[in-house]
Amino acid sequence: MCGRKTLTKDAQAIIEELLIDEWEQKDEYNPSYNIAPTQNSPILIYNHKRKIDHMRWGLIPSWAKDKAMGAKMINARGETLLEKPTFKNLLIRNRCIVITDGYFEWCRTGVSKTPHYFRDPEKNILPMAGLWDEWKSSNGKLMKTYTLITTTPKPEYAHIHNRMPVILPHSGIDIWINTRDYSPAVAVNNVLPYQDELDVYPVSTFVNSPKNNTIKCITKI
Repeated sequence: MCGRKTLTKDAQAIIEELLIDEWEQKDEYNPSYNIAPTQNSPILIYNHKRKIDHMRWGLIPSWAKDKAMGAKMINARGETLLEKPTFKNLLIRNRCIVITDGYFEWCRTGVSKTPHYFRDPEKNILPMAGLWDEWKSSNGKLMKTYTLITTTPKPEYAHIHNRMPVILPHSGIDIWINTRDYSPAVAVNNVLPYQDELDVYPVSTFVNSPKNNTIKCITKI
């Protein structure tokens, strides 16, 4: 399970690296060293152009009776996306990129767990495959939410955790988000363990609390 991530870049750097055409909520964006489920973060979608929208982490399907389901759906297994009705339908029309520049996994050593930070060696964005949906509450409020797709890790990371996010190369972004031109079957062919190297190192348990959001969260120990 991937349950914590970062996006520390400023808005202009994100726009330039991902070739963003539209970001209406740009002024609301703040970089974060510790993004947790239920929090909002920038998500890349495609509607004839690359657009960023802000969504809540934890998928609440449009048919859900209440938002409690979101806590159970922060991740979706890439291997079964085409089998499960909820995800199969979203694959047709609601694929997205979860914009991150790093993520955390906890490695168990005896009775304790040590958080490890994963990032690109050049500190570039790690575009993660996701699915999103829009849910309406009983009072009519609309909420956009998303789930992060996971896969098996590269062998060298398996001792830290048995899952990792599906990280796409920048060249594969359009295949994932452009649901008009690329079918679910074609898109799912990209749901593979990340092939490039990542910079991985242990960090302080300071990151364990979602309330902590400073550079200390990603500082190597």
